[in-house]
Amino acid sequence: MNDFERALGAYFSAGQLAIIQKTKIGIAGAGGLGSNIAAILARSGFKDFSIIDLDVVEMKNLNRQHYFLADIDQPKVDAIAKRLKDINPDLSLKMEKTYLNDGNIMDYFQDRDVIFEAFDNVKSKKMLLEAFGNSGKLLVFGNGLAGISNQREIKIKEIKKNIFIVGDGLTCVGNENPPLAPRVIACAALMASVALERILDDCGAAGRIIHCEAAAAIES
Repeated sequence: MNDFERALGAYFSAGQLAIIQKTKIGIAGAGGLGSNIAAILARSGFKDFSIIDLDVVEMKNLNRQHYFLADIDQPKVDAIAKRLKDINPDLSLKMEKTYLNDGNIMDYFQDRDVIFEAFDNVKSKKMLLEAFGNSGKLLVFGNGLAGISNQREIKIKEIKKNIFIVGDGLTCVGNENPPLAPRVIACAALMASVALERILDDCGAAGRIIHCEAAAAIES
């Protein structure tokens, strides 16, 4: 283990960390959801990533995606690879600058344990679901995360034991609902939390819930 991984021992047991580190993560898209999911999972101890995206980093991406000025005009997969290595230099990264389609999606994600959908169109979401919906792999989709208003709460919805949708289900990106950091990153964080909770739950390593006395005092 490197220093970062040893430091995670303050938050995870050795058994929990072993489970996290052996879990293979696939992320379809490295934009607002995908780049933030990747960074959150790397900080949570995950080490094995396959990330696929065709785009390059643009200035307009910096308002919500896990990129910086130095990343402008770089392929997103190259830029996020560097940012992830800045968190943990010993990651295993399979990065491809390409367009995912029916002909190649199995090649990139067939060996993954968890697959995150981070596309920006319905057709691609459907493609991923059709390819892996009956595979038993954990699939986490994002849907409804745009805009400023929090009137529609971002929630985690379990569709099947292995399929989850995170978002409010309604607020798609548009002229009245721009993609902004607060809700995009909140959705990415909840998507990442699904993977962390489920893999530890499935292995009986999630631990027990400890209620926070300070929160109870504030609410009362």
